[in-house]
Amino acid sequence: MTHGVVMITGAASGIGAATARRLTADGARGLVLVDRHEAGLGALAGELETEVLTLAMDVADDAAWSGVEEAADARFGGVDRVVANAGVAGGGPIVDTALAEWRRVMAVNLDGCFLTLRSGLRLIRKGGNGGAVVLVASAAGIKAEPGIAPYAASKAAVIQLARVAAKEVAAEKIRVNAIAPGGVETPIWTQAPFFQDLAARAGSERAAFDQMAAMATPLGRFATAEEIAGQVAFLLSDAAATITGAVLVSDGGYTL
Repeated sequence: MTHGVVMITGAASGIGAATARRLTADGARGLVLVDRHEAGLGALAGELETEVLTLAMDVADDAAWSGVEEAADARFGGVDRVVANAGVAGGGPIVDTALAEWRRVMAVNLDGCFLTLRSGLRLIRKGGNGGAVVLVASAAGIKAEPGIAPYAASKAAVIQLARVAAKEVAAEKIRVNAIAPGGVETPIWTQAPFFQDLAARAGSERAAFDQMAAMATPLGRFATAEEIAGQVAFLLSDAAATITGAVLVSDGGYTL
């Protein structure tokens, strides 16, 4: 299974890094890895056995995306696949949420996804052979929970963005889908203060993940980043050739 050249945002850790590793193993000809954490990008690129272009930038920086397009075009002549994965968490009751916090989450999760999609589609068009895009949303964009309004709203918008884009580019043989993970064992959890407190009380991160999954997930477990990467790889592959405008919910039954 090969994917040509793939652009991945939020590539330095978590689902993004796992996807880069999976697509390399699947035979990707090249990777364009985007993340604001330059050191993490460099470490990941050093372990991947394929041609890698790393670009350290904020995905919400509109002006920086022209440079991404130029660099990817110069190195690879465009891309074949795109994974818009960069995201941040945020929480708190709506009445206590500052507009600055709302905008911080929206800037990365929604603006960044839009800018990734826009540049990604431009780069795919250069090849003229179609392609595939996966936008990483969240089960939080489907099921309402208190205390996560900016995050949930941003991910619900990502799902609709995927649907609209799928209709716009279908005639060009470009597929656009979203994936909506539930709990995934990634740094977006482990870096959160409440999770660190839970892990301290439970005795380990493993125990903390198990406790959270038991409370909210019928299957009783969270996904690993590698499992979500495998599902992203499927959506990018020719095995999903008739799937577009879809949302793959991968949440262990959380949204049931």
